[in-house]
Amino acid sequence: MEGNQRWAQGDPQAPNRDLARRQAVAQEQKPFAAVLSCIDSRVPPELIFDVGLGDLFVTRTGGEAVGPVVTGSVEFGPLTSGTPLIVVLGHQRCGAIKAAYAALRDGKTLPGNLPEIVTALQPAYEQVAAAGGSDPIDAMVRAQIELAANDLRSNPDLAPLVAKQDLAIVGAYYSLDTGAVEVLSGAPS
Repeated sequence: MEGNQRWAQGDPQAPNRDLARRQAVAQEQKPFAAVLSCIDSRVPPELIFDVGLGDLFVTRTGGEAVGPVVTGSVEFGPLTSGTPLIVVLGHQRCGAIKAAYAALRDGKTLPGNLPEIVTALQPAYEQVAAAGGSDPIDAMVRAQIELAANDLRSNPDLAPLVAKQDLAIVGAYYSLDTGAVEVLSGAPS
């Protein structure tokens, strides 16, 4: 979060991005966090948290859609390297969420494999549709963050690590306007 403060203030340090760091992590990595975030080009976790090579395991999917391969990718750090933090990072004005919301609302099928993303985001849509509200896209972004984080917290392989406080799973929201990350849930005590 200190790195995000630097990013949001326009004063990033860009640490761990030089030849020495590349050589230091060439044989082994020990990232301090795993981040599940969106594919959006405006939300690169290494930049918005002002970190560098070897600092994060990053998995990116449309709207933080989760499935078996994605879950396995997120599990990799905690289960193989003892990574103590997972951040599920959604963001303001998410295009994947907006497209899924419209497709589900209008009963339309998106092209290619995009319906897989729509299906994965349907629980967040249903939650938002039932609640109503003035900004359903932003509400769906936040709902998806919480659903994905809760899914990971209840994962049979991750839940024991969470219970022992060896792993924190944090839901967070990134503002495109300010560059700031807001922790929604799961902050370590």
